Amino acid sequence: MKINRRDFLKTTALTSLYFAGFGVPTLANNTTKKNLVVIMLRGGMDGLCAIPIKSDKNFEKLRSKINLDKTLDLTSDFDLHPALETFKKLWDKNQSAAVHATNIPYTGRSHFDGQNLMESGGKIPYQEKTGWLGRGMKIAGLTGNGLALSLPMPLLIRGVPMNNNYYPVGQNLPGPSTLKIIQEAFEEHDEKLLSENLKIVLTRKLRNDASRDSWALASSAGFELSKANGPRVAVFEVDGFDTHAAQGATNGAHADCLSDYDNILKALKQSMTEESFKNTLVLTLTEFGRTIKQNSSNGTEHGYGSAILMAGGLLKQAQVHTDWPGLKRKELFEGRDLNSTIDSRAIYASALSTVFDVDFKKITKEVFWGEDLPNLTDKLFKA
Repeated sequence: MKINRRDFLKTTALTSLYFAGFGVPTLANNTTKKNLVVIMLRGGMDGLCAIPIKSDKNFEKLRSKINLDKTLDLTSDFDLHPALETFKKLWDKNQSAAVHATNIPYTGRSHFDGQNLMESGGKIPYQEKTGWLGRGMKIAGLTGNGLALSLPMPLLIRGVPMNNNYYPVGQNLPGPSTLKIIQEAFEEHDEKLLSENLKIVLTRKLRNDASRDSWALASSAGFELSKANGPRVAVFEVDGFDTHAAQGATNGAHADCLSDYDNILKALKQSMTEESFKNTLVLTLTEFGRTIKQNSSNGTEHGYGSAILMAGGLLKQAQVHTDWPGLKRKELFEGRDLNSTIDSRAIYASALSTVFDVDFKKITKEVFWGEDLPNLTDKLFKA
């Protein structure tokens, strides 16, 4: 993708505006500010580990070395991984839910292709240069309302001008005298945007050498999301779900990743005002699930169907929404993976419609190019 100089300056100059006190325009007094938080679980989250099905002897046999020996109770059909303690607490308050046996319509099992399609919402890898969330923000008129807690800016949120990101690099800025020279050089060459951005960097409250662990980033984001003139969208990334070996069960590599996700939920809940969290939806993405059967290294391979975890006050109720395909061999995708019976893009579109107050048909037409996606808004979210 080619980026011209003007677009580059606009993007660069507006990074970190939120944390300098330059937020988006305040909503009208009679308008409720609703937020969307997306957490990308990179590597292929094992939906059957996060939300295992109850009392399936065949499943237990196929995963004899990585079965959970402890779970939290969710429904008559599904349990919850014990690492998801905050998720369970929210569940008990009707503020968390899940969609199971879901995925984007991609079966190639490549991380690179799958993550590209997960973020773009497209059908062909690398064909789209914008993300479904960015396009959704654009048609909702939410210019400059997005915040990515990562570097670089994720594809997911590209497609609308003036989004921002924050991710401390662990280094101090040059001294004031050096920065003054740089600023004067920008002004001399009529680089007004760069000059103004430098002023912002010099005055912003959050330090460049601050912590960038998930708790700190989520706490910062939660504080900003609660502001009337703060961002309405935040995007996180959690890596490490590609557990080909030593996946673990109640404890282990996959459990640690689920715990990272759960910590983000906890930090958001604690840092946001009660009213703001009430009007927030937290949604996970992952490129694919994992195989039903464990491998010889006590891990799992790239699969197909997985689960989407959701939280926040905009959920209709605590539920595991699914059209369960079954786990018998003939019911598996290619005889090895949990099948996907719900197109994840239907959930994305329904979330955009709910949070941004945009007609669902308009979302499917302009964000997902007229795809015939079922409207799950009434089943999953509050009006």
